Amino acid sequence: MAVDLASQLREGTKKAHTMAENTGFVTCFLKGVVDKISYRKLVADLYFVYSAMEEEIGKLKGHPVVGPIASDALNRRAALEADLAFYFGSDWRQQVSPTPGAKAYVARLHQVAADSPELLVGHHYTRYIGDLSGGQILKNIAQKAMNLGDHDGLRFYEFDAIPDEKAFKANYRISLDQLPIDQAMADRIVAEANHAFHLNMVMFQELEGNLVAAIGKVLFGFLTRRQRTGSTEVVAA
Repeated sequence: MAVDLASQLREGTKKAHTMAENTGFVTCFLKGVVDKISYRKLVADLYFVYSAMEEEIGKLKGHPVVGPIASDALNRRAALEADLAFYFGSDWRQQVSPTPGAKAYVARLHQVAADSPELLVGHHYTRYIGDLSGGQILKNIAQKAMNLGDHDGLRFYEFDAIPDEKAFKANYRISLDQLPIDQAMADRIVAEANHAFHLNMVMFQELEGNLVAAIGKVLFGFLTRRQRTGSTEVVAA
């Protein structure tokens, strides 16, 4: 019997989502303080994470649980490659490498795909729906903070294959609720989604040293001294 996985994921990850948004790097980002060196390292980490996720999900399009939520329209690898070429140049592949946090994230994706592919739904939801929901806002922040053009270095936030993001997310939620899983598996998927938020937080925290070096301890402390209410605790996706 299908379960209401969409609402369970949303409600069950609110705390983790808020914690991720209150990491120093994300807090500063949302306030318009973005260091290009730190940011391009994040883009590199995301490249390795999405490459792993899209590799594994690509193999599972016929899987009864993973297949229904797999959509090439969401894929971010090509967009991240374009952004890396902008930030590092044409030889970006020789310049980038994953941080320890990104390596752990990638390892978890491969492990889950091998041992319990259904749990990839938690990772898929955490990253892609988060990107789709806040992409335009984050793009505008990054563009202004780093004085970028309309697209250069910002392709990650652009979902050209999804003309109606609201409709896509509505259909995605329907697909989640129709997955052939029981409540026990739903609980495991929600737990894995929370783990995905933790893995993201580790990557963000790894960037804070570079950010502090760029803006100074005093400003960093001022910007991050107050915890903010998470976006998912205020507005429905």
